[in-house]
Amino acid sequence: MTVVSRRSLGSIIASASTRIALVAILAYVPSALSGTIVRISTGIGDYSIELLDDSAPGTVQNFLNYVNRNAYNGTYIHRAVDNFVVQGGGFRFVLFEGPIEVPSDPPIQNEFGVSNTRGTVAMAKLDGDPNSATNQWFVNVVDNSATLDTSNGGFTVFGVVLGDGMVTVDEIDALPVVALGGRAPNAPHITPLYTDPRDFLYINAEVTQRFSSAPHVFESATGLLITSVSIDSGADLISMNFNVVSASPNVIIRANAESAIPRRDSFDGIAEYSTVDGRLRIPSLEVNLNGSISVATNVVFVLTDAATASFTLESFDQ
Repeated sequence: MTVVSRRSLGSIIASASTRIALVAILAYVPSALSGTIVRISTGIGDYSIELLDDSAPGTVQNFLNYVNRNAYNGTYIHRAVDNFVVQGGGFRFVLFEGPIEVPSDPPIQNEFGVSNTRGTVAMAKLDGDPNSATNQWFVNVVDNSATLDTSNGGFTVFGVVLGDGMVTVDEIDALPVVALGGRAPNAPHITPLYTDPRDFLYINAEVTQRFSSAPHVFESATGLLITSVSIDSGADLISMNFNVVSASPNVIIRANAESAIPRRDSFDGIAEYSTVDGRLRIPSLEVNLNGSISVATNVVFVLTDAATASFTLESFDQ
């Protein structure tokens, strides 16, 4: 391990070209992955997808169009068919309005070429129309090549679940489901018994520079902070994202309200937020500085503007 001089967290966030991270460079890992990485945060855990930029470029760009405008943040998995697929991207629940459709772009051309094996991610489409895919996508829970490769022009695979991400997908597949019509035909829920749509399994989708399974990640290039938070010692559990809105003279992050989704369980190392003192405490934060990975511990942000849910960096440990 190479020990480097200490620098402020603010300077790290302020400059994506800075070579030295928060405390010490733990590793420099040139990515062996060639495609764009999208991290899917869910109410029971996260997984990442490597997009197949070369084999399905139009489909990848279509998916990224939705991701980049946060269209998938706060949506729910509306279809989980045991030992088949886990499907989302189509709907979100709005209080007092009910399930509503995610606005869709025009349908795209089918680009079938990669087989629908376990762990691949493909576009959903209308029966009898190969070129009808818009915003809905699914993960193949098992090898579905015998059926999905040969029907409706073949279902276009545009990504692959990375690492142990299928553990999370399998957990989603094992959740109880409720059938509530076209906008929730087989919707998994994170509670033992379904009571209302707040029990659905909600997701966020964000582009990241690299694949990481760390629960708290900061991306310096985009100012994105991905985290999961226990509010008031477990009174509420959420996963959500923050974005840097100012890096000088103080580092200020702002909560992305649409990304706040309920979590089923806590875990060792979850961030803590106290409504008593207004502080967000992250025990261990992985910082990605263009491939240089470092870790800051005991990172503390304090709420400084409740109206905009903005927090200012207060301290961290070397």
